[in-house]
Amino acid sequence: MKKVLIIAYYWPPAGGPGVQRWLKFAKYLPEFGIQPIVYVPENPSYPIIDNDLDSNLPKEVIVIKQPIFEPYKIASLFGGKKVAKISSGIVPDQKKQTPFEALSLWIRGNIFIPDARVLWVKPSVRFLENYIQENNIETIITTGPPHSLHLIGLTLKRKLPLRWIADFRDPWTTIGYHQSLKLSASAAKKHSHLESEVLTNADDIIVTSITTKSDFSKITHKPIEVITNGFDQYAPQVERDEKFSIAHIGSLLSKRNPEVLWKVLHELIIENSDFKRDFELKLLGAVSREVLDSIYKFKLADHVTNHGYVSHQEALKHQVSSQVLLLIEINSEDTKSIIPGKLFEYLAAKRPILGIGPNGADFAQILKDTHAGSFVTYYEKDKLKSAIADLYQKYNDGTNEVESVDIDKYTRRNLTKSLAKLIENPSPWES
Repeated sequence: MKKVLIIAYYWPPAGGPGVQRWLKFAKYLPEFGIQPIVYVPENPSYPIIDNDLDSNLPKEVIVIKQPIFEPYKIASLFGGKKVAKISSGIVPDQKKQTPFEALSLWIRGNIFIPDARVLWVKPSVRFLENYIQENNIETIITTGPPHSLHLIGLTLKRKLPLRWIADFRDPWTTIGYHQSLKLSASAAKKHSHLESEVLTNADDIIVTSITTKSDFSKITHKPIEVITNGFDQYAPQVERDEKFSIAHIGSLLSKRNPEVLWKVLHELIIENSDFKRDFELKLLGAVSREVLDSIYKFKLADHVTNHGYVSHQEALKHQVSSQVLLLIEINSEDTKSIIPGKLFEYLAAKRPILGIGPNGADFAQILKDTHAGSFVTYYEKDKLKSAIADLYQKYNDGTNEVESVDIDKYTRRNLTKSLAKLIENPSPWES
């Protein structure tokens, strides 16, 4: 069996979307004749824990661990939950940041470059250089964020005759929160330099969207493969909610805040007493204070059920029981490339999806191609109101279903087949 070393930060018991991608790749790679060896931190500081994911660990996977120094652990002694939110990607609105939050963001962006896990790079290289040679490993894969893990791959590539594949679950310098890190000119330049070094030295690059491939193609001529996220299985059979429930599953960051939606829902409640009686907004996952304030500003508090973070298995059940699944992305040119991982599990749930995002968002095309739902921009209020009213009418008629098509290509097994093909077939750039 061909050995592949996967260098990752998020691994069970970490919760959230970051862990799912490579947990599932590792699960299915042995079916294609590839032995995954996963290198992860021994003592990580995960903002979200999901102990249920331990049961998904494949027996064939070899997991090796080494200690990591976590600045967030020290910072949390002073900042508590505020630091935990920043480490999970929830950046407070600039006008509402406390001095401690502003300082934390400045340190995160200007001192720990590219991120707070950069101190794990040197000890990891020292350990892995010997491990790779002793175990005859020819291929390594780094996955980010955190993008500091790509620096482990970059250094090992320079030291050893390796094939290196860099996987970008999210972009680097164009990701939505990058500009919120209060970067100095020199720090911004260093981020861009490191991004370029990784993209031009990796043998192959994997991204999750067409737009990210297009953006990276302006920096490097190395081969770039699009392998999206996916779903592992079709969702469990559970009863539908009696109410007209619109559910958002996942983090709602400060800027992922479609006030147009809250306004439309408020108007529908005022205009239609039946809608007022039947409507429920379900929130599952971390929600920023700014988003909650915005929801309450439009007098939706009586209709909100805020579950907080739930296990992955519990989230799957809510995806099936809800009447409508809400997919929201930040309204920015920089976020057009973001295809939320939950989209694919939404597809598996076979419930109507209502997408809201920037004009030209990559995930809008997937919704269109699969016939799984509708998409509106932040500026299409009338279209959004009409879409929700139509879904509500179908709910009343008992016809609130979707007939999605061509979604099997997004199963984790089929996506892993594409990954295995890439691993087994070196690109022409490699000697």
